[in-house]
Amino acid sequence: MTRTARNQWVWSLANSWPAEMLDQAVVFAVAGGSGPTFVHDTPAAQKLWEQIKLSEALPDAACLITGKVGPIARLHPSIKGVKDAQSSGASLVSFNEDAYESYGHTQGDNAPVSEAAAFAYTTALNRFLADKAHRLQIGDASTVFWADAADMTLNAEHLTEAEAIFAQMFDGSGADTFADDKNETAKIKDKLDQIRNGQRLTTIAPDLAAGVRFHVLGLAPNAARLSVRFYWESDFGTLTANYQRYLDDTRLEPPPRDGWPPLWRYLTELAVLGKRENVPPLVAGEWMRAILTGAPYPLTLLSTVLMRLRADGEVNALRAAILKSVLIRNFQSKEAPVALDPANTNKGYILGRLFAVYEEVQRAALGGNVNATIKDKFYGSASATPQKVYRTLDAGSQNHFSKLRKLSPGRAVNLEKLLTSITDLMEPGNDPYPASLAATEQALFGLGYYHQRSDFFRKRDEKTDTDADGADE
Repeated sequence: MTRTARNQWVWSLANSWPAEMLDQAVVFAVAGGSGPTFVHDTPAAQKLWEQIKLSEALPDAACLITGKVGPIARLHPSIKGVKDAQSSGASLVSFNEDAYESYGHTQGDNAPVSEAAAFAYTTALNRFLADKAHRLQIGDASTVFWADAADMTLNAEHLTEAEAIFAQMFDGSGADTFADDKNETAKIKDKLDQIRNGQRLTTIAPDLAAGVRFHVLGLAPNAARLSVRFYWESDFGTLTANYQRYLDDTRLEPPPRDGWPPLWRYLTELAVLGKRENVPPLVAGEWMRAILTGAPYPLTLLSTVLMRLRADGEVNALRAAILKSVLIRNFQSKEAPVALDPANTNKGYILGRLFAVYEEVQRAALGGNVNATIKDKFYGSASATPQKVYRTLDAGSQNHFSKLRKLSPGRAVNLEKLLTSITDLMEPGNDPYPASLAATEQALFGLGYYHQRSDFFRKRDEKTDTDADGADE
């Protein structure tokens, strides 16, 4: 067909279309034996498009991703959807200043990636970042995750199930994947409960344990570029085992009130005012990497929690769990118990328990009519430099005991016995009130305080329940 004939054919075809199609994108299909095939899906059309794209690329070089020699992308397509990055998109690979270039290379030639590979990775990332089922936020890192099957006998449902379990592990949003299917949601919840109770994935879902390869990538904004906070790849069975180890590290009695907290709840405990935007970005990324790989936690995690405790004195279950997890994972500490350990002789743990008793004595004697408790005033110094404050705390407790003996003699006797049992664990010749405590001992201080204070709360709750039962009778 000549060019003139072809143009006349296209013109006559366009004039035969309905008016509403004139401003729409149109694709053509070729009739075939098994049904029509879109022209752009035919091998010939795809080969032609590839040649057109390659003609715009740099000269041939070895691609850093595929290892094959071919035309190199001069500019990589933008990646969109990363939180706090430019809304128009940012680049994972780019060179826009002479200072970043070397050996006379320009732009993409400094990190040679083929046109095909650049198109493939940016298209995949943009797809995942736009899909809530493949994305969650870890600190400042927009984290994408996906599963692929090394065993091709697995179907797409296996991959979707693995992705939903992962999302539920770290964000609590995995059930959203099957929001319209109650049976599938229940299956995900049941398998996750079994995982959290310590059962091996090979027993729960053997197909997922060995047949599914899992990938997790964290991207953080950095001006017009993106930074890779972490990247992890292994089989889903390894991921599950590392997740179970993380749960075991953070296991605590009494546990957090809301069941299994997602990771972002722990991270907000590291942030000023508890705001997610104030989470220290490097700590969040390094902690997630350690959880995925089973490596030691970043020590900045411990120092950040201790700093928050000294700043606001809020020792809750989540912060105590973080302290315990670092002690267990990084220091193999056998002195970091899950629940209250009355026989623990670590200085930090004992002083933390003792501080909780002083606070309880004050509460019992004065009730809620206190503008600032001893925790508000002294927690920071008591946990870091106990020698400065414990004599003051002991003197103050004697005044509180005098009032408590008049209000509730039995309660005063019980608290005095507890105070004595704790101080009996101290060794007079081993500096019971040291001038300072190391970071690990400060962590044990917070853990001992949490355990002892929680024991007081539990006993008050039990007493309240008993009183209520008696009133009913």
